[in-house]
Amino acid sequence: MTSENRPTLHDATRGRVLFGGDYNPEQWPEETWHEDVRLMRDASVTSVTLGVFSWAKLEPTPGAREFGWLDRLMDLMHDNGIGVVLATPTSSPPPWLGRLHPDTLPRTEDGRTEWWGGRQHFSHSSATYRRYAAAITEDLAARYGTHPALTLWHINNEYCTYDYGDEAAAAFRRWLRDRYGTLDALNTAWGTAFWSQGYDTWDGVLPPRTPHYLSNPTQVLDFRRFTSDMLLECYTAERDIVARHTPHIPVTTNFMPLFFGVDAWRWAEEEDVVSVDLYPDPRDPLGPQHGALVQDLTRSQARGPWMLMEQAAGAVDWRGVNHPKPRGMNRLWSLQAVARGADAVCYFQWRQSRQGAEKFHSGMVGHAGERGRTYQETRQLGADLARIGPEAAGGGVRADIAVLHDWHAWWAGSQPGRLSDRVDHPVVLHAWHRALWEADLTTDFAHPEHDLSGYRLVVVPQLYLLTDAAIDNLLAYVRGGGTLVSGFLTGVADEDDRVRTGGMDARLRELFGIRTLHEWWPLEQGETVACDGFAGTLWSEEIEADEDTADETIPYKGGELDGLPAVLRAGRAWYVSTLPEPDALRALLARIAAGAGVRPVLDGLPADVEAVRRGELLFLLHHGCEPVTVEVPGTHTDLLTGATVTGTLTLGRYGAAVLRP
Repeated sequence: MTSENRPTLHDATRGRVLFGGDYNPEQWPEETWHEDVRLMRDASVTSVTLGVFSWAKLEPTPGAREFGWLDRLMDLMHDNGIGVVLATPTSSPPPWLGRLHPDTLPRTEDGRTEWWGGRQHFSHSSATYRRYAAAITEDLAARYGTHPALTLWHINNEYCTYDYGDEAAAAFRRWLRDRYGTLDALNTAWGTAFWSQGYDTWDGVLPPRTPHYLSNPTQVLDFRRFTSDMLLECYTAERDIVARHTPHIPVTTNFMPLFFGVDAWRWAEEEDVVSVDLYPDPRDPLGPQHGALVQDLTRSQARGPWMLMEQAAGAVDWRGVNHPKPRGMNRLWSLQAVARGADAVCYFQWRQSRQGAEKFHSGMVGHAGERGRTYQETRQLGADLARIGPEAAGGGVRADIAVLHDWHAWWAGSQPGRLSDRVDHPVVLHAWHRALWEADLTTDFAHPEHDLSGYRLVVVPQLYLLTDAAIDNLLAYVRGGGTLVSGFLTGVADEDDRVRTGGMDARLRELFGIRTLHEWWPLEQGETVACDGFAGTLWSEEIEADEDTADETIPYKGGELDGLPAVLRAGRAWYVSTLPEPDALRALLARIAAGAGVRPVLDGLPADVEAVRRGELLFLLHHGCEPVTVEVPGTHTDLLTGATVTGTLTLGRYGAAVLRP
C-alpha cells in the first residue's frame, strides 16, 4: 500500500505542528459544542479527532445510520478553522453486535468470553465483525471523504485484542499452513518431539489455550505473530476502504508505547502516518527518558515526522495512585515530543468526561473548566506550538547511533521456562537507552535486518532471538567499518526459538572474541557481581575469551567468575555480559561512542537538561525544578520568547528554549 504517491503527515499539517486531541461531543449537549469551539480557538487548537468510540451513536441498531450529529460537528469544526482527524469507530462495537452475533466476541486462553460493556471486545478473526466494520467504514468514507474539514483518517484505536476462540483457531491453522506448508515442517519448527506433542492432522492444532503446565514456546511465539498479523489485516481492510474514497488523505492508527502485542516495525510500513499514545508517569524521575525512548522509536518507525496521538494533560486513572502533572511538566514533555520529531501534539481527551470508566482521566479542559490550571496550560502550549511550528515542522532529527529492537525477540525471550524472570526486555532496553540519553547522545531505533550503514555506532541491548539474516547484517555492518556493542543473552535462539549450538550463534562468538560460553549466571533481586571498576546487575555469564581475537577485556572480580571477562572487545565489536550499574553503563557507552566518532549534542550540560537538534533548531529541555545555566556557543534567537541568547541561557523549573542560530 505504501508508495511514493501516498499522502504524508505534511499533507495534513501544512507546515505547522497540529495541536488538539480526541473530542467526544456525543457525551455533551449541543450547546456545549459551541462553548468547546470557543475554548479551542482561544487555545490555538488546530485539530480534533472525532468518532473513535461512536459506533453505537452512528449505528444505534443494525444497519441504521445516524450521521446528522456528525454532519453538524464536521461543519462546526470547518467553520472555525479546525481540522478533523476522522476515526472509524470499530474498536468499540455496540452491544447489539455481540448480542446478535456472539461469534464477534473474543475468547480468553481459558475459554472465557469477553463481553460488551468495555472496549476492544471484538474478535479479529470474526468474519461477521469484519463485515460490519467494513460497512460502517465504507459509509463514513463515502459521506465525509469530500468534507473540507477532513485532514486525516484514524483507523480503530490501540489495536490490542487477543482471541483464542474457535474462529481464531481456524484462522491460526490457515496462517500456519501458509507459513510452514506441511505438518512435518510445523512439527520440526515447534520441536514437538518434546513432551509427545507431534501433530498428525491440522485439525489438532489450536491456539496456546491454558495447558496443565507450560505451553510450547514456539507455538506461543507463532500465536503472537499470528495475532499481530490478524489485527493488521483488520487495519488494512479499513485503510483500503478510506484510501479508495480519499487517496489524498493520509491514514494512521495509534500505537501504544512499546506495546508487546503487535510487530510495530511491520505495521509502520502500512501507515501513511505513524502515531503513538504516550503516558509517562509524572512521579517517575525517569519519565522523560521513557518519553524520549518512545519518541525515538516512533520517529524511527516513521522514518521522519510522526504524530503524538494521545497523552494526558494531567492525571491518568490506571496507576492505583494517579498524580497530576506538576505545573509546567505538560508543556515540557510536549515540547520534548516536537524536539524528537513530532509534527502533531494531541491528547486524550479535549474535555474531561463526567461519566464512564475514564471520568478521572484528565482532559485539556478539566473538571475545573476554563479557569482551571490544566486549561490555562493548554492555552500556553497552543501559543508556543503556533510560534515554533512553522520552523520546526518537517525538520529531521540526526542520529549517529542506532539501538536495535525486535518484537519477535521480545516475544520469544519473555516466556516462562527461562533462567530468570527478572530479565525483562523493556527493562534492559530502557537501561541502555537511558545510558545514551544521559550521555546526551541522540539515538534512532532500527530492526536488526535494516540497513545500518548510515550509523557510526549500533547498540544491541538484548536480542535473545536473531534470524540468520539479522546476524549476517550485523557481521556486514562491522566488516564495513561500523562499531557494534551488544548486551548479554543475544543471539541465543533462531527464529523458531531453537537454542543455537554453543548457546550463542558461532558467528557472533567469533565476532565478539568469545571462545566458549560455558554457563549463564542470572542474579537475584538486589544481587550484584563485582567487575573491574563497576558492579554488574541482573545477569552474568561464564565466558572464555578467544586469546587470538579478543583485544580488550574487563574482568569479573571475585566469586565464581573471577578473572573471566565481563566485557570484551574484538576489533570494533564489544560484548557486555552483565548489566552495568547506570553510571558505569553510561561511561562505557560514552567511551565507545567517542571512539566511533559520535559526539554529544552539547558538551557540559547540567544533569537535568536534555538537548536535541531538529533541523537547524536546538531544543533545550530542563527536567528539574531548580534554575540551571546552560552554555550555548554563539548567538541564537529563542523562538518561544523572541529573546536573543548569547553564550549562556538560564532555564527555570521545567523550562525550555527553542534556539534558532
